[in-house]
Amino acid sequence: MRVDSLSQKMEELAEAQKRTEEAQQRTELRLEELAEAQQRTEIRVDSLSQKMEELAEAQKRTEMRVDSLSQKMEELAEAQKRTEEEVRKLAIGLQDTRIQLGGLSRSFSYAFENEAYRNLPKLLYERYGYEITERMVRAEVGGKEINFFGKARKDGKEIIIVGESKVRLDDSEWRREVFEDLENKVNAVRSVYGDVPIERLLVTHFATKNFLDEAAEKGIMVIQSYEW
Repeated sequence: MRVDSLSQKMEELAEAQKRTEEAQQRTELRLEELAEAQQRTEIRVDSLSQKMEELAEAQKRTEMRVDSLSQKMEELAEAQKRTEEEVRKLAIGLQDTRIQLGGLSRSFSYAFENEAYRNLPKLLYERYGYEITERMVRAEVGGKEINFFGKARKDGKEIIIVGESKVRLDDSEWRREVFEDLENKVNAVRSVYGDVPIERLLVTHFATKNFLDEAAEKGIMVIQSYEW
């Protein structure tokens, strides 16, 4: 009985030992699996760390490019400011040039007109028979500035001469403005002096044949500076 009981216990111990060994094997296998999982985790962590470093480097490069772009934008803004200042100075210079040219143009025009005042009375009398009874002047009549305004007599009749000066008269489109401007000044004189006989006059350095023909058709006298 004792021997049988002892044998049974020995078998139970052997079975328990076997189960323990199997459990140990499973534990060792699990530990190996855990070790492999840990190794994979470490590999992933290393990969993630590398990617984080790469992202940090990329961010650093981006920030450097942004800084460079900001600097370039500031440089462009400064260049734009300098350009605007140069344009402003140029505009002032051009305005000064226009003023100077305008002054020269007016001086030239006045000199030309002053020469005409001295020579027109003789020319008007010799060519057209108009005797100037009041000195020809530059005057404002009816709100219009008139280059040549004078009173004359022909065949016992009193007339008024209304004239304008132009450097050149040709058959370009602007000739219409010349005729219209002269007619507007004639109307201004009529508004002051009433329905009086008025002779129209254009004085110039040079007039083309076509312009002379058209002026003659309109009854406008044209005198060129070479004629005096």
